[in-house]
Amino acid sequence: MDSARSVPGAQAIARAASLLRLVSAGGATGLTVSELARRSELTRPTTHRLLTALRHEGLVDQDEARGTWMPGPELYLMGAAAASRYDITSLARDIVRSLAVRTEESAFLSVRRGDETVCLLREEGSFPIRSFVLSEGVRFPLGVASAGLAILSFLPDHDVDAYFERHPELPERWGTAHAPGRLRGRLRETHERGYAVNPGLIVEGSFGVGAAVFTREGHPQWALSLTGVEFRFGPDRLPELGRILLAHAHQLTTRVSAARG
Repeated sequence: MDSARSVPGAQAIARAASLLRLVSAGGATGLTVSELARRSELTRPTTHRLLTALRHEGLVDQDEARGTWMPGPELYLMGAAAASRYDITSLARDIVRSLAVRTEESAFLSVRRGDETVCLLREEGSFPIRSFVLSEGVRFPLGVASAGLAILSFLPDHDVDAYFERHPELPERWGTAHAPGRLRGRLRETHERGYAVNPGLIVEGSFGVGAAVFTREGHPQWALSLTGVEFRFGPDRLPELGRILLAHAHQLTTRVSAARG
């Protein structure tokens, strides 16, 4: 049974949580009520009512001059309290920087949050032509960008099956390459290869590779990834990029395990 229906108040909590994620993704510039309503697929009155309640609790704030909504002070305090358990950016920053230096491509650290990945760190590469698909705070469903594909490929089969059942909208929203059959094929290839390849499936000409980073218990919780223009990810260079990426992902996995052991 759907928990959003079986637990009293769960639907309202799910809607509020969805709005919080959208507001957080909007960053310092914020998003209007109309934008938030459209992205959350809620009516404008419902969106405004939930935002007002969240503002009362300090979880969101409003720039009344611009009419935009942004993360609130209480959300910052909650995030700071959770950071000691979930945030590995301090452990990963030099590794992400090393990955960008070694490959000359833009390098990223992403974390799994439910059925999505969220970018935590971005380090620019020295190559002058860059891809700007990913930046801090940007979210993608698991299996869409290379980071999420890498994480999804190392989840247990029953978790992957449940994910597809929850998200039948993937091919309609992200293209037929994300239909379950085709996506399962890329998951198998990723698991065998060790790293994921996204051959311009989000933005044409923008390629990405990703490798999972694991918890001490062996769960894929984070991912390192690289993005760049297509000709930089050709068959002559891709294996070397994958090797460097996997080495850095292993280094970060080892560091996470040591820090939390």
